[in-house]
Parts: sequence; structure tokens; C-alpha cells
Amino acid sequence: MQSGVNRNILQLAVPSIVTNITTPLLALMDVTIAGHMGAPVYIAAIAVGGSMFNMLYWLFGFLRMGSSGMTAQAYGADDSAATATILRQALLVAIIAGLAMIALRTPICDMIIRFMDTDDTTSALASEYFHILIWGAPPYLATFALSGWFLGMQNSKVTMWTSILINVTNIVASLSLVYIFHLGIAGIATGTLIAQWTGFSVLLLLALRRCSDARAPLRDIFDMPRLKRFFRVNTDIFLRTVCLVSVTMWFTRMGAIQGERMLAVNALLMQFFTLFSYFMDGFAFAGEALTGRYKGAADHMMMRRAIRALLRWGAAVAIIFCAIYILAGDRILHLLSSDLGINAMAHEYLLWTATVPIAGFLAFTWDGIFIGTTATRRMLMSMAMATAAFFIAETIAFPRLANHGLWLAFIIYLSVRGLILTLFARRLY
Repeated sequence: MQSGVNRNILQLAVPSIVTNITTPLLALMDVTIAGHMGAPVYIAAIAVGGSMFNMLYWLFGFLRMGSSGMTAQAYGADDSAATATILRQALLVAIIAGLAMIALRTPICDMIIRFMDTDDTTSALASEYFHILIWGAPPYLATFALSGWFLGMQNSKVTMWTSILINVTNIVASLSLVYIFHLGIAGIATGTLIAQWTGFSVLLLLALRRCSDARAPLRDIFDMPRLKRFFRVNTDIFLRTVCLVSVTMWFTRMGAIQGERMLAVNALLMQFFTLFSYFMDGFAFAGEALTGRYKGAADHMMMRRAIRALLRWGAAVAIIFCAIYILAGDRILHLLSSDLGINAMAHEYLLWTATVPIAGFLAFTWDGIFIGTTATRRMLMSMAMATAAFFIAETIAFPRLANHGLWLAFIIYLSVRGLILTLFARRLY
């Protein structure tokens, strides 16, 4: 029985990990093409433009997380009409939000450009990139919803293959538009736009095919109890994301205050956290799908087994990454950067990166479980308390320990999230 649970976890986690690793390639490809266009300003413009979309889209991650938990519960309850209704509600919110971004594209672009405070040439190119790629907001946000829905339907392979398709389409379209049609920044943006619409179209067609037998009246989309639950869950996740973003932005800001070299050091070290998160998120996604499914089926015994297995997998991944970072941290630094001075500075903080997996695996694992069981209010409470702990610790430690104090505060933030969620978890049973 336990081997079956582990097999289900891996069937969901491995494709999700592949998706997590390949998704950033979309932005990386844009930067790579810009890097061969003959002037550093093109790289700067793509970097600024990419940051603009990250700031916009990150806050809409709830479209994926909210969809997965509720869909998994409906799937476990064998309620095909409910799964179809959840998909339609999520797509409606995504399309409305995307169209609003398009309608407000000029003031949004101007506001972010002023915040970035870049030179005139970079600002002009970044603005051109933004005004083209913003037309991908509806499909991009809808892809969030579709990815979460397929995960809830216990199928993470669809999003994996679609992610690969998006990247291949982006490479072919962008290279053609830049080097054959000589469209410059506009070609990069248009190539990425084509890839986004392609991925969305494929996912939508597959979802419609999966829902072809479901009888879900359109009026169910606007059913008040269903809508209240949909927006309650997603509001909790949205506010949790705001807390997460505030910690990330403050961490970056405090690095910048210490100078551009320390900012570069922290950016390098954060790649260790990012790499670990790609793997842990894969198991968190598996937790969303399985615990939601077992909650919907009211199978409490299987839920307990799944949770125990997920915690064991999370601990194993944390130990492996901790060992890798201790034994090969310097080698990883040299792969990430050829600047020996920056690498030497970063070496002083490598112990913190080795601590991150141990401090963070509980937070990642429980997040997936709480999303799957739609216990999002308690997840929000834990994030709010962890965020408060971060800012309190940073206020006390940073003046005394400088960058070590900043990393100490980050470790405390991860640990508090995991510990509070562990205390809250008893109510899940």
C-alpha cells in the first residue's frame, strides 16, 4: 500500500520538477538572444522587461494553486460537473485579469519603468518589449489556471509536455523573427508571445476534451456558494503571496544597500534556494493533488499515508541538497559566475545555503498539503507570522551581523513557516 503511495507521489512530482526547471528557459532564451544582438543595452532591456512581468504575474499564482486543490477534491469525490465549473471560474478570472492588464498597459508600464529607474535607451527598449508581450497576459494567466486544474485532475505530465512545447516554439519563433526578419527586441517579444498563445491553446484544447462528458451548466459559474469558496481560497493564497513577495523584495533591497557586489553575492546564493525550490515544489504539487483527492473521497487513512510519505520525501530531498551544498558549494558558485572576487565573497555565506534545505523543507511540503485540503486560511496565518518573524529578526540581526544577519532572518522565516504549519496540521485529520 505504501509503495503505491510513493509511486503516485513520484508520478506527479517528477513531471512537475521537469516543468519547474524548463519554465524559466522561456525568459533565459530571450536574454540569450538579446546577448547576441551586439549591444549590452538589449540584455538590460530584456532583464528589465522580464522583471516587469515577474512583478505582475507573481501575484496571480493563486490561479494555479487555488485551482489544483479544489479540483483535486472534486476529482476525489468523482464530481465531474464540479471540476468543469472550477476550471471555468478560474479561466474567467484569468481572462478578465489579463484583459485589465492590456487595458491599463501604458500606466502600468510607465509606473514600473519609473520604479526601475533605468536610463532612457533601456527604458525605451523595455517599454517596446512590454507593450508587445502584454498581449500574452490573458493566455499566460489562463495557463496558470489550466496547469493547476490538470494537477488537480492527477495529471502533471500534460503541463510538462506543454512547457517543453512552449520553449521549443519560443526558440524557433524568436530566432526566426530576430535573425531572419531582423525585428530586434520586437522579434524577441513577438516570439515569446507566439509561444505563450501556443501553450495556452494546446492546454485549453486538452482540457475541453477532458471535460467533454461533464455536464456543468453555465449558471454554476455564478453560483454564490461556489463563488464564495473560490474567492475565499484564492484571496488567502493571494495575500500569502503578498507576504512572500514582501520578504523577497526586502531581502533584495537590503543586499542592494550593502553595495552592488553584495547584491551580486546574494543573487548568486539565492540560486541555491531556487534550485532546491524547483525540486521541493514538485513534491508540494504532488501533495496538492493527492491530499485534495483523498479529502474529496473522504479517505482519511490514505490521506495520512500520503502526508507521511510526502514528509519523508521532503526530508530526503533536504538532506541530499544539504550534502550537495556542503560538498560542492564552491563548484556550483564557479558554474554560476566567473568573477573570482564575487565567488570569494559568496564563499563566506555558503553555510547559510546548506542550512536552507533543512530549514525550508517542512514549509514547502506543508504548503502543498494545505493547498490540496484548501486549508488556505491557516496557511496564510503561518505565512503572516513567519513574515513578521523575518522582519523582527532582520531588524535585530542586520545592524549587528550585516549580511549574515540578513541570512539568519531568512532561515528563521523558513523555519517558522514550517513549524507553525506543523502545529496547524493536526486539524487536517
